[in-house]
Amino acid sequence: MTDSKMKAHPVFPEHSGKSFAGKAVLRRDLKEKVTGAAVYTVDVVPPGCLHAVVVRSDRAHARIIDVDRSEALAVPGVVAVITSDDLTGLFPRFGHIVPDHCILAIDKVRYYGEPVVLVIGDDLYSASDGADLVRIEYDELPAVMTIDEALAPDATLVHEEQYASTGDESFSAMAAAPDDSDTALPATDNITHSHELAWGDVQAAFAASDVIVETLIHFPMLYGYAMEPYNSVAHFTDDGLHVTSSAQHPYMVRTDLARVFDLPLAKVRVDVPYLGGGYGTKSYTKLEPLAAIGAWITKRPVKLVVDVEGAIYTTRADAAQTRMRTGFTSDGVILAREYEVILESGAYADNSPLVLAKAVNRAFGPYRVPNIAGRGKSVYTNTAPASSYRGFGAPQGALAGELNLDQAAEQLGLDPYELRRRNLVHPGEEILPGKRGIDADLHADLGMLEESLKRDASDQPMHGIGVGLAASDAGAFPVSTAIVRIQTDGSAVVMSGATEMGQGSKSVLVQLVAEELGIPMEVVQVVQSDTGAGSYERTTGASRTTTLVGLAVQRACGDARRKIAEMASEIFECTPDLIDHLPGGISGPDGLSATFGEVIQRWFGAEAGEVTGVGTVRREGVTQKMPPFWEVGVVGVEVAVDPETGFVTVEQLVTVADVGFAMNPKAVEGQDLGAATQGLGYSLYEELVYDGPQIVNPNVVEYRVPRMGDLPKKIDTMIAQRGDGVGPYGAKGAGEGALNPMGPAVASAIARATGKWPDRLPLTPERVWRLMNGLPEADDLG
Repeated sequence: MTDSKMKAHPVFPEHSGKSFAGKAVLRRDLKEKVTGAAVYTVDVVPPGCLHAVVVRSDRAHARIIDVDRSEALAVPGVVAVITSDDLTGLFPRFGHIVPDHCILAIDKVRYYGEPVVLVIGDDLYSASDGADLVRIEYDELPAVMTIDEALAPDATLVHEEQYASTGDESFSAMAAAPDDSDTALPATDNITHSHELAWGDVQAAFAASDVIVETLIHFPMLYGYAMEPYNSVAHFTDDGLHVTSSAQHPYMVRTDLARVFDLPLAKVRVDVPYLGGGYGTKSYTKLEPLAAIGAWITKRPVKLVVDVEGAIYTTRADAAQTRMRTGFTSDGVILAREYEVILESGAYADNSPLVLAKAVNRAFGPYRVPNIAGRGKSVYTNTAPASSYRGFGAPQGALAGELNLDQAAEQLGLDPYELRRRNLVHPGEEILPGKRGIDADLHADLGMLEESLKRDASDQPMHGIGVGLAASDAGAFPVSTAIVRIQTDGSAVVMSGATEMGQGSKSVLVQLVAEELGIPMEVVQVVQSDTGAGSYERTTGASRTTTLVGLAVQRACGDARRKIAEMASEIFECTPDLIDHLPGGISGPDGLSATFGEVIQRWFGAEAGEVTGVGTVRREGVTQKMPPFWEVGVVGVEVAVDPETGFVTVEQLVTVADVGFAMNPKAVEGQDLGAATQGLGYSLYEELVYDGPQIVNPNVVEYRVPRMGDLPKKIDTMIAQRGDGVGPYGAKGAGEGALNPMGPAVASAIARATGKWPDRLPLTPERVWRLMNGLPEADDLG
């Protein structure tokens, strides 16, 4: 880190009166991970395990005429060569919103890299040799590789039919066909999903506007780049299907697998060891059905591991083009915003319908906008399927909304901070009508950001400052459960379906239980991410774990304490209202007291038994109103641009993590800096590039991610703790906010340094050089 000028400080000191919550404790998984003892899915190899290799399409769009597996089957050690023809009796597709995703291509391939054949061998070498000998004959079809091609009136259809929704209430409105459809409906276009948001009279507001500013901006196709590529192990037993996988949402994966094999949910177990990063890309089902059909066919455990290229062709982030039009009064008050977000979502829907809905909801920003007309489309193309990506539609949406504000500030002659102040909502004010009001003080956050950026700002030429604000309707659907088991020695086990993927959830849950029960952290154990041995958790994403899972754990601790109080009242022969809580125990009348362990042992009459507390979260009480919380992003950068090369150096990075209460401040700082760095990646370096039917940079060398040498010279990460969230002690989510508005902050900073406004990310040296010199994009030449 250049100059080692990294600062991090909270708005308020660490909360007093708490023993564990709010403290910067060492991570519970630290020792395992730094010593190499941590177990990941790739380390799991059951006895008698076979290995699988995927044969992928080398066409973007083509009918499958024939698959010749004879040579592959003749390879020593090859056990099976599987195509979709072998899946008779199974539901051959998956998808949590729209089950359109073929496990293995059926009749035709829809993108270069699509799985067509699964080769199973005694070891990886035999499976790989067999895969090289599979011969596939295709009849090529016209491909639609871009948004414009896919939306053309005479465009080839990626899917010839619409698909019924999964029936999940929170997703069913996003499918084209009703969930009770018995027959497929023919598709008429390549639109996966559409979403609209509207109120007021936009046209009348534009007619009354003094200044109207329009912005068109392109967001790049990205890869989440978790250190651990996708991998999965599956085997069938008399008890059903058991899958170990690198999944963020094991319970959602379980639902997909149960549908594929027509099994009761109780007969499908999905467990997740440590996850080597997720960033949204490991949300929902990915490789698990492939491994599972291998195990179903061979009657033996099957392990499937893909490399980076295979991971990129499994899923990536939605590319987007967004047009934003805003009307202002002469003094900078927003009168109306009209915009369209179009996502390039690839060959299968995956989570793109929900990403689209969130992008449309988040595009207009945390501002008071009396008239809005927002619409969006998620579009099928013959490219790798898109899915969730950290920020979940907010990076795509905020890019246009914030850049448009900065362009408006220039036209109105206003300071960009002041323009935002005149339009920002205040705490408690609604952004989306009828939804939860904003649970943050963005005016105060912006003031912190401005003060830090201006303190060390340079007045040198080719330097520029940009800021970005965003507000995400976060937390996903509020369904969480937790179990806390207090043992006879006073120790506790907390059981949660939330996945530890590097964000530190295991440590946070330990801190919370220790705080609520008043016991040392060392005697708290966490069991996570196992549908057969843990409590239900809908998802691990949308920055929800500390807030919603934490709320369930807090309630489970309260339930356990209540039960212990009832047991103690029997022992002390008094009413429960005479029992008071102590750290690690209770007190009763006449100076009587006992530890948790003593109460349990005396009530059961032996050194045996336990007390189990259960906590649940659903749409009621404090989580009735959606979203469960707002995650805000408040960021600023100062850049320096080399006029000869277009190379951009980030001089300053400032972030404000408005988290309500930081359960572990060091973890929050790390999450915020990680999110900001990932945001710098898509702003300056990262982009998957197609040349014809295939990606030209699906590898660790040519897909450029930020490096240590790219980190800014000054980093100031600030934490705002105002106790305004619905989670434990007023906590809200963290981990995505600083990523979401980073793109427009960087783009605006470069515009102020160069005098030219960019229309696409990432702002690589070549792109900035062309921008400065008034030259077209390289792709536009010729």
